[in-house]
Amino acid sequence: MALSYAALCMARQQRHIRGATKRLSEELARQILPDGGHISRNPGALIELLVDLLPLRSAFTARNLVPPPALLNAIDRMMPMLRFFRHGDGNFALFNGMGPTPTDLITTVLAYDDARGAPLANAPHAGYQRLESGGALVLMDAGRPPPMAVSQEAHAGCLSFELSAKQNRIVVNCGLPVASREGWRQVARTTAAHSTVTFNDTSSCRFIEAGPVRRMLNGTPMLAGPRNVAVAREELEDGVVLRASHDGYADIFNVVHERVLMLSADGRRLDGEDSFTPARGELVPAERDQFAVRFHLHPSVKANRLSDGHGAMLAMPNKEVWTFSAYGDRVDVEESVYLAGPDGPRRTVQLVIYGRARNVPRVRWTFAPHATQGGGVSGTGGARRGRADEPQLPL
Repeated sequence: MALSYAALCMARQQRHIRGATKRLSEELARQILPDGGHISRNPGALIELLVDLLPLRSAFTARNLVPPPALLNAIDRMMPMLRFFRHGDGNFALFNGMGPTPTDLITTVLAYDDARGAPLANAPHAGYQRLESGGALVLMDAGRPPPMAVSQEAHAGCLSFELSAKQNRIVVNCGLPVASREGWRQVARTTAAHSTVTFNDTSSCRFIEAGPVRRMLNGTPMLAGPRNVAVAREELEDGVVLRASHDGYADIFNVVHERVLMLSADGRRLDGEDSFTPARGELVPAERDQFAVRFHLHPSVKANRLSDGHGAMLAMPNKEVWTFSAYGDRVDVEESVYLAGPDGPRRTVQLVIYGRARNVPRVRWTFAPHATQGGGVSGTGGARRGRADEPQLPL
């Protein structure tokens, strides 16, 4: 980009335009994926690149030159992906190095979006999925780690998701702060900092902490992670079902994690199921089967555990109340930290379901506005696995 700007704007540099344009086109083809995502899988990279690419397109026009097709095509692919990652309040989902959303830059960039295309539902090349209906939005990381050379900011958050309802962000990942990023980066990249499942307090990806590779790549790249991430979507009359699984724990714990999400057609209920199956053989190894299903809440959400211990009431800033139910499983409310606040890290809480995969190979849960939850989580007796109000997801 810098060479292209120089060739266009500096005196007596016209002879370099063709060579710089060719190199730019090759790099755009390498870095910008067919669905518009960036090769690093960091949503924030799209913002940074478009802030430079849009004026570059104008510079070609100002010199009465046709912008290279690769530049135009890359911009056209990236614009819908900006909308893909935005929640109802305008903030980006916190995946793979994304921190606080630069809202002024986003507004400026989107002003150049002439097509204003609707965001994709399925971004298989970038490795993300989007479920949206009735004002509710679910975004899921359903991709493999990026190539090692561009993985310095990638996170171990496979199958993590974020949930928002109109202007209210409910379930989030921890993200990264603006300042002191290096101090928080190691913690923020772990699987436990994401709204997904961890096994035995271990991340689903491994990082290179020292050695010549780390020095060469100037950071802490990923060494290993999920190799097979299977994804399937199904549009049903009563909602959208997303099934995804990853093998990030297969080598070390012989476990494959599968997550099924179903967002109702009216957007007023999100049913989820996390299941754990052995990658090889018949059983998950004993004493190495402890899991934790984590749901980090946005700091604007106030959570109170229900008296039966199997759910929580979630109060939104607009006084709307949602209910989280884990049915037969115990729910703990623990401390967490939201790192991507505009003013720095903020205290928040997370809902956690603990268990052992040999005893509990499947965990079902639901988020829904309190008025539509029914009797599944109220009262003091608790709900038993297999009750009629437990979600039966289409398998």
